[in-house]
Amino acid sequence: MKPRIGVLTSGGDCPGLNAVLRGVVLAAEKLGWEVVGFKDGFEGLLPPGHYMILDRARTDGIMSLGGTIIGTTNKGHFIAKIGAGQRAVVAAEVIEQARSVLAQLQVKALIIVGGDGSMTTALQLQAGGIDCIGVPKTIDNDLEATAMTFGFDSAVAAVADALDRLHTTATSHKRIMVLEVMGRHAGWIALHGGIAGGADAILIPEIPFDYEKLTDFIKRREAAGNLSSMVVVAEGATPKDGQQVLHQTEAGEYRFGGIGDVVAHELAARTGKETRCCVLGHLQRGGAPTTLDRILGTRFGVKAVQLINEGHFGSMVSYQNYQVQHVPIADAVNRLRLVQPSSQMVETARDVEISFGD
Repeated sequence: MKPRIGVLTSGGDCPGLNAVLRGVVLAAEKLGWEVVGFKDGFEGLLPPGHYMILDRARTDGIMSLGGTIIGTTNKGHFIAKIGAGQRAVVAAEVIEQARSVLAQLQVKALIIVGGDGSMTTALQLQAGGIDCIGVPKTIDNDLEATAMTFGFDSAVAAVADALDRLHTTATSHKRIMVLEVMGRHAGWIALHGGIAGGADAILIPEIPFDYEKLTDFIKRREAAGNLSSMVVVAEGATPKDGQQVLHQTEAGEYRFGGIGDVVAHELAARTGKETRCCVLGHLQRGGAPTTLDRILGTRFGVKAVQLINEGHFGSMVSYQNYQVQHVPIADAVNRLRLVQPSSQMVETARDVEISFGD
């Protein structure tokens, strides 16, 4: 029997996951290894084991597909992160069940593709005796210890495309258009997407905004002859002396969402202009990955296999200075990587007269 390694995709879906799987399979086959793909995230590790054998034929042509052919979930028995700064411990018996399944299948190491919560779970599995390699995945681009995660570029492209489309209706009707985008506690998607899409104002969590200053900015634009304005709002954006907008699900979980409507209502009342809000939502997660995310996903998958071959367990693939390297998983989950208000990207936005409402 060929040596076996496992791979799973966990957390929210995003473009580029299938490129990672293809990269893992082709790199593993070159070493004479077989790849076991566990279905629906960590849940596939539970007895009796829910998996499929991933080979060249099964992964042929999947790189251009969004989502993941082995499924994913952000719920279940292995959730080790329940909110910003909050951690839950994966039960010892659950880890033992996973270890038993991996042993029965003769899987010697596990590649975990996921975001901050998944990397936290990976640390616990590693501590529990399961050799793991992490591959960073999140459209939010907020993982510490890597300069970029795949999926982010595709999400930014979706934002830019939405702004291109909204610009035409904004100018036709002389409206303010507010576009709410994802990102949770980080403003990367809003910042990059807003610059790429020609937004007039960008509101991000890292820079609390002032409604009066934002209103004055829009009024000055109108006085100068710019009768429409495009405002990008990150879902975690917060007004000064205000709070982030969250809503409670039926399961009792609090999620971001709703700040776009609040901003639109305030701007309409303060400016007297017709204002509309568009929530981009899960459109940012879907569709074919950009060429950058296909390449990055492939490189991450190949590197993960190399790290197993070299015995660098407990490591996460990391992208720094255009090179794919690796760091301890612990370095990736210590804190979120947030936009620095004094960063060159923020200054670039200000230099092209984009307001941050501050």
